[in-house]
Amino acid sequence: MKSDLFATDTMAQPATAPGMTLQNAKSIKYAVDGEMLARQGAMIAYRGKLQFERRGQGIGGMLKRAVTGEGLPLMSVSGQGEAWFAHEAQNCFIVDIEQGDKLTVNGRNVLCFDASLSYEIKTMKGSGIAGGGLFNSVFTGRGRLGLICEGNPLVIPVTAQQPVYVDTDAVVGWTADLATSLHRSQSIGSMIRGGSGEAVQLMLQGEGHVIVRPSEATPKKMEQH
Repeated sequence: MKSDLFATDTMAQPATAPGMTLQNAKSIKYAVDGEMLARQGAMIAYRGKLQFERRGQGIGGMLKRAVTGEGLPLMSVSGQGEAWFAHEAQNCFIVDIEQGDKLTVNGRNVLCFDASLSYEIKTMKGSGIAGGGLFNSVFTGRGRLGLICEGNPLVIPVTAQQPVYVDTDAVVGWTADLATSLHRSQSIGSMIRGGSGEAVQLMLQGEGHVIVRPSEATPKKMEQH
């Protein structure tokens, strides 16, 4: 049998070391030797002796997810073997988090991560007056984090002299030392006349970076677990 599908550079070869690598633009391979964490339902294939178990978020995380629909539904993957993760053919990216770093990420953009990373679901101040994406997971520690995004994300520097304003449905994450607040860019008169569709943005101030998807979020598809 002959096909470009079976070319050596595209075939999933056995891993040479444990941990996370990009298999291709749409999937991440994780060579498991112990434990790692991934979003529920994201595993598309595996080989070896692996176990998959639902991971709770704690009472606070469960309540936030029930109220907002956001959050981070996780499963633990343990044992020895290799697993591949993907979600709706979205593009995959890997972020290396060093000790002392802090990255805030929208739960819908998390695919998988090392068990050495800690995460906590937090609420952005003032999020009660705007839409989704403002209940986020803050990652700290040392390890690798696999992210997904519909398209190639934009990374925009934020400086003390120049804040950045991002649509709340388009934000993927930001370096967590940035100060965040909601900003209204539309006058009351404009809103009465029907508005521009861009009434409220997330304003980020300080020194750091914000990650933005190249489109607003589409309505969530029904998921079965």
